Amino acid sequence: MLFNDTYQTIAKPSEGVFKDKGSKFIAYAYPFQSEIGLKETIQELKTEHPKARHHCYAYRLSPDRTVFRVNDDGEPAGTAGRPILNTLLSKDITNVLVVVVRYFGGTLLGVPGLINAYKTATEDAINQAVIIQKTVQNVYQISFDYSQMNDVMKLIKEENLAAFDQSFDLACEIKLAINQSEINRIIGKLEALDHLKIKYLHTL
Repeated sequence: MLFNDTYQTIAKPSEGVFKDKGSKFIAYAYPFQSEIGLKETIQELKTEHPKARHHCYAYRLSPDRTVFRVNDDGEPAGTAGRPILNTLLSKDITNVLVVVVRYFGGTLLGVPGLINAYKTATEDAINQAVIIQKTVQNVYQISFDYSQMNDVMKLIKEENLAAFDQSFDLACEIKLAINQSEINRIIGKLEALDHLKIKYLHTL
């Protein structure tokens, strides 16, 4: 299988809502890059909705969609986090966090009712979102002599590479964003240029 370096995610936060028998389920979908901000996000929603009974969530991370987590926050096991995650799976989006805030209406919905409620609220939030396609790129810094400028620029133009943070002096530096599926080929071409140094920085 070829490495797939594109994935779908959401452009900005969105909300959805579902009501059943007096209970209200408000779904908040967020673009999500790492677990670092998770606790703060949950805490903000708890502050915003102090009377809500549950704050259940699920997220997916990484372009190959292998990192995920679910949390039922006191709902019966498998009735909240898992339906939220399954909705992310069926919409084929990743790097997304969905938190569903539940206000209890006094009537028990039962397991099928809960699964449907968390799923439908999540679907509504995602339907309100703008789905975008992103490409996974690695950022490299290349350093070279001014005399090699033409060769380097020619390669950047030929390969249509994104170049930024350029500094041209006697020693020149440019940062390049390279699609992950192209890395071996492009790095090979760069390495063919004499005295050029390549340093990996991070992944976008």
